[in-house]
Amino acid sequence: MKVLINFSNRLMQRYLPDPYLFVVLLSLVVFILGLIFTKSSPIDMVQFWGDGFWGLLEFSMQMVLVLVTGHVLASSPVFKKILGGLASTAKSPGSAIIIVTVVSVIASWINWGFGLVIGALFAKELAKRIANVDYRLLIASAYSGFLVWHGGISGSIPLSIATPKHPFEDKIGVIPTSETIFSTYNIAIVVALFIILPLLNRFMMPSKDQTITVDPAILQEETSLHAAAIDKESITPATRLENSYITSLIIGILGLIFIGYYFINNGFKLNLNIVNFIFLFLGILFHWTPKRFLDAVANAVKGSAGIIIQFPFYAGIMGMMTASGLAAVMSEGFVSISNDFTFYCFAFLSGGLVNFFVPSGGGQWAVQAPIMLDAAQAMGASTAKTAMAIAWGDAWTNMIQPFWALPALAIAGLKAKDIMGFCVIVLIVSGIIISLGMLFL
Repeated sequence: MKVLINFSNRLMQRYLPDPYLFVVLLSLVVFILGLIFTKSSPIDMVQFWGDGFWGLLEFSMQMVLVLVTGHVLASSPVFKKILGGLASTAKSPGSAIIIVTVVSVIASWINWGFGLVIGALFAKELAKRIANVDYRLLIASAYSGFLVWHGGISGSIPLSIATPKHPFEDKIGVIPTSETIFSTYNIAIVVALFIILPLLNRFMMPSKDQTITVDPAILQEETSLHAAAIDKESITPATRLENSYITSLIIGILGLIFIGYYFINNGFKLNLNIVNFIFLFLGILFHWTPKRFLDAVANAVKGSAGIIIQFPFYAGIMGMMTASGLAAVMSEGFVSISNDFTFYCFAFLSGGLVNFFVPSGGGQWAVQAPIMLDAAQAMGASTAKTAMAIAWGDAWTNMIQPFWALPALAIAGLKAKDIMGFCVIVLIVSGIIISLGMLFL
C-alpha cells in the first residue's frame, strides 16, 4: 500500500497541473472531441462554449458562500470550542484520519455543502492538535467523505425524480425516495463505504519519513477576529454601532426565526441556500459584533479566487458537452455494450465519465436521462436504479475532479496535487465497491 501511495503521490505532484490550467486543458480536450465525434464545426463549438460560459453564475455564488459562511462560522469562538471538543477525541494520527473521515461521510450524506465545508474545517482543527499527522492525507480523508453525497438525502437526481412535475415525469412518473435513497442496494453501498473509507484512509498513512506535517501556528487565523480597543476620544456613533452586539443580535434573531419557519413548513429538507443561510446567521450571532463578523468575512474571502475564476470555464465545458451532443454520444457508447446484467454498472461508469466534463448532478441528469431512461425501459431495467447508477457515477469521479475540491482546498491552503494522489486510491477502491453493488444488489 505504501509503495502504491508513494507512486500515486509522485505521479500527481509531477503531472497534475494547477486546477485553473486543468480546466483550460479540459476545455481544449472537449473542443477537440466535439469536432471528432459530433457534427459540430469549430465555430459551433466556440459558440456553445461562449453561450454556456455564464451558465453557472448562480451556482458559483452559492459555492463562494459555502466557503465564506462555513469559514466564518468555524472561526467563531463558539464553533471553535465545538470543533475543538470533537477533535480532542482523537489521540493519534491514525485515529484523527478515521474520525475526520467518519464525520465527513455523515455530514456529506446529510447535505453535500455542509459536508464539504465541515470536513475541511474539522481536518484543520485536528491538524492543530494532533502531532505528526500527514496534513495532505487529513484533508484528502475529509474530502473522501464527499463520495457519498449523491446517495444521501441531498442527492439532486433522486430528489428531482421524487418531485412532481419533474422534466421526465411523463416517461417514468414520480419515483419516491424509498426506491432510490432508502432502497436496499443504495443503503448497502453507503454502509460499505462508511466502513471501508475510514479504514482505507488509515491504511494510506505514509511512513514517518514521508509524512508531511504543518506547523499549527500557520493554521491560526492571520487576521485577529477581535475588535481593537477603541480610544475613548475616537468613539463615534458609527464605531459604537460597529461594535454593538445589539445589531448582530437583532438581525441574527430574525434569521433564526426564518430558519424555524422554513423547517416547520418544509420539514428537515436541506438545500444549498438554506445551509448557507444557517451558516451566515449563526456566524453573525457567534461573532457577536458586526466588526468581528466583517473581519472574519474579509479573512474567509481570500480563499474564494479559484471558485470565482474556474467555475465559468466549467460552465463553458458543460455548454459544449450538451449543445454539441458529445455527452449523449458518450452515454450511447456505454449503452451499446450493455446487457441485462451489466447495464447498471455501465450506467454508473458512464455517469463517472460524463461527470468529469459536466461536474453538476442536475446538469448531468438533464443530459444523460433521455438516453439512459429509454435504454432502461427497452431492457426492462429499473428506472430508479438506473437513476441512482448515474448519481453514484456523478459522485464517484469527484474524487479526481478538482471542481468540487476547490472549497476544501481553499480552506486547507493546499493545491489539488497535494491530495489527489490519495484520492486516486479512493477512486479505485470505491469504484470496485459501487460497481459490485450495481451488479449484484
